[in-house]
Amino acid sequence: MQIIPLYIEKEIEPSDDISELILLSSDLREGDILIVAQKIVSKQEGRIVDLSTVKPSLLSEGIGSQYQKDSRIIELILSETKRIVRMKNGIIIVETHNGVICANAGVDESNVKEGYATLLPINSDISAQTIRSKIREQTNKNVAVIISDTFGRPFRMGQTNCAIGISGLNPILNYAGTLDSFGKILRITEIAVADELSSAAELVMKKALKCPVAIIRDYSFKIEDHVIDELIRPENEDLFK
Repeated sequence: MQIIPLYIEKEIEPSDDISELILLSSDLREGDILIVAQKIVSKQEGRIVDLSTVKPSLLSEGIGSQYQKDSRIIELILSETKRIVRMKNGIIIVETHNGVICANAGVDESNVKEGYATLLPINSDISAQTIRSKIREQTNKNVAVIISDTFGRPFRMGQTNCAIGISGLNPILNYAGTLDSFGKILRITEIAVADELSSAAELVMKKALKCPVAIIRDYSFKIEDHVIDELIRPENEDLFK
């Protein structure tokens, strides 16, 4: 398996076509998997907010004062939030309207000019499907697309890249019903391959190298239609909510 970085020097704007920029930067092959950083998708989809236009509520001002955070950022976080999961030690963990559990609802001031913040795409599955469909139209090659973002984990230090949108592959590799090396039947083993591929890609994408896309090549998978919600644990199985 190969992980190939794609460098895009220009600052992404709403007028840009991400699929076109990818094709200009690479020679895609049938069966490639594209890992695309959420940040460029948000920029292309206009999910950028000028903080000077944000009017904080009294609640946002109160939380901002308590956590020493910009109350305008708090206002954006709350607007993207379905429910607050935990607030402690200056960290706000929420469930977004799309069901993603993450810090600050994905609101981010990194890799964007001063005084602005980016929000997560409204529907990252649609974002992935749009990129994939345009590439298919222009090249007649069938690829898969994963939109990735960087998340922390509750029981381990550090962050990893995770999938927040998919098109063209099953995000879970299910081993249930297969045999292990001792002939025992596996019953519950499911591997979150979309997350693992995203994390692998981050090793070449990093954060400040103008490498917002990576190609995963020679990974064996079937082209299938799935949605990212398949990676979200159902509430009745969640032991920590």
